[in-house]
Amino acid sequence: MSRIVNFLKLIDFGHSLFGLPFAYMGAILAAGGIPTFYHLFWITVAMIAARTAALCLNRLIDRHIDKANPRTAGWILPSGQLPISVIWGAVFFCLFCLLFAAAKLNPLCVKLAPLAVLVLWGYSYTKRFTWWCHLILGIAIGSGTVGAWIAVSGTLDWQPVLLGMAVACWIAGFDTMYACQDIDFDRKNNLYSIPARFGEVGALRFSALFHFFTVFFLIISGLIMGLGHFYYLGVAFAGVILTYEPLIVKPGNLSRVNFASFKINHYVGLIILLTVLMDRLM
Repeated sequence: MSRIVNFLKLIDFGHSLFGLPFAYMGAILAAGGIPTFYHLFWITVAMIAARTAALCLNRLIDRHIDKANPRTAGWILPSGQLPISVIWGAVFFCLFCLLFAAAKLNPLCVKLAPLAVLVLWGYSYTKRFTWWCHLILGIAIGSGTVGAWIAVSGTLDWQPVLLGMAVACWIAGFDTMYACQDIDFDRKNNLYSIPARFGEVGALRFSALFHFFTVFFLIISGLIMGLGHFYYLGVAFAGVILTYEPLIVKPGNLSRVNFASFKINHYVGLIILLTVLMDRLM
């Protein structure tokens, strides 16, 4: 039982809420209403499997870095609370579940699944050579929105890409803010990040810029897909949350960075999903 608890801590299971609402949004928009239970079930399986595999891979690939970092040395894997073999087993089991879910959806999902695996696997190496790693993480998570659209429609269209870019910029914004905690460590260990490259002031400006483009892409997506007043009300609420974050996280004061990065950001996707649902139903 303790291993199960530790594994759920390892993968931050509650953070699945970041990607799932936008994936459901892609499915709803592709269906023009409520998708079938069949589609929603296999989309959920695919999203949870993909995210779990990605988190496990990230922890495995970065375990030596995390062990050397005082902030992360006490995490589950660096502190030896779970065997590495268990985590590798979880990776391959989740990748199998992802491919199986894709096969249950449609042939195009199966064809694109290896690309998804490549992105999930490759992201964790990006901090070793580019400070754009935060946006690459966002693209990896945002691709779930496009994947859910494909799962329902069976076609690869350009409309959900705009929504996926909104997700990518949203994730990149708060991941950049969160990474401010490791500026000194990243610089000493030749790791790439926006905070390590531009400092706290520059990083928080990048974070605000990413969140500006989040709202921009959400508005453009609504215009192109013909969404109504409920949707834009949700975008407005999301904009208020994203505007509030830089008010409580300032250069020299990162005491509330976890609250800003993870706690209140949970509501962004949920609010917009709810308003998309209201727009399509009412």
